[in-house]
Formats: sequence, structure tokens, C-alpha cells
Amino acid sequence: MKKIAITAAAVAALGLAACTSNSSTDANNTADINATGTAAEVDVNAAAVDANAAVDNTNSALDNAGATIGNAATDAGNAVANTADAAGDAVSNATR
Repeated sequence: MKKIAITAAAVAALGLAACTSNSSTDANNTADINATGTAAEVDVNAAAVDANAAVDNTNSALDNAGATIGNAATDAGNAVANTADAAGDAVSNATR
């Protein structure tokens, strides 16, 4: 009977030892998941900042191109007006 009781106690002790808490492992896994999520959020935010900067740079380039085209059109218009004025002056001078 003693042998059966000792064997039963040993089996119970092994059973209890196998049921130890894994709270530290769970905490580590949770920390790893949180760190991964935070790193991913940082990466997404950085990508959004980069995309916004690229859009801003594109807008600036388009604004500059539009201003350059506008200036060229103004210059062309002024050249036509100056040529017309010069032609008018030449006709006026020729008829004096």
C-alpha cells in the first residue's frame, strides 16, 4: 500500500510540475507583438510622411512649370506688342 501511495504522490508531483504557469512567456510574446505592431505603425507613418513630401515636391514642380509657361507667354505677348509698336513707329516715321 505504501508503494502505491508513493507512486501516486510521485505521479501527482510530476503532474503539478507540468502545469507551471507560462505567464512570463505570455508576457514576452505580448511584448514582442506590441513591439512589432509599434514598429509597423512607425514604418507606415514614415511612408505617409515620405508620400506627402513627394506630393508637395510634385506640386511645387508643377507650380514652377506653370509659372515658367505663364512668364514665357507674357514675354511672347510683349514681344508681339513691341513689334507692332515698332512697325507703327516705322510707318509713322516714313509718312512724315
